[in-house]
Amino acid sequence: MDHSRILRTVLAVSAGYLIILACWLGWLVRYTPPDTVPYQIFALVGLFGSALGLGMLLAARPSKADRKLWRDGLEGWATIEGAHPIERTDHHTTLTEFDLELTVPGSESYRGTIVFDVTPADSSRLTVGGTISIRVDPENRDRIIVCL
Repeated sequence: MDHSRILRTVLAVSAGYLIILACWLGWLVRYTPPDTVPYQIFALVGLFGSALGLGMLLAARPSKADRKLWRDGLEGWATIEGAHPIERTDHHTTLTEFDLELTVPGSESYRGTIVFDVTPADSSRLTVGGTISIRVDPENRDRIIVCL
């Protein structure tokens, strides 16, 4: 999960909501019937929640480059030759550097390293000697994505 994208989305939606709220309080509320003010407040809060939920949904999507790599990347596999834990993260995963032997059909095998956020559920599949599925960018063979 890209926490910086989520944070930027929450800040942008909150700023937009404050602008709409200021316009409503400073200008529109005096022109509306007094009996409808509670319903307008309810609609404004609902609008904020909906915008925030939609924004976070869109912010959690993979980047355009990653989606293109998933769609157009060359399929291959990688054999894990080494795993070096770097640090534990605050969301119960371990940032780990993997030494890989990368193989893409139709080309020569090569070595590379990646840093991957390993969840406890994936730790059994990401062991030394194991094989994982990958996608490789055909234009930049150093750019790979792990397919678990």
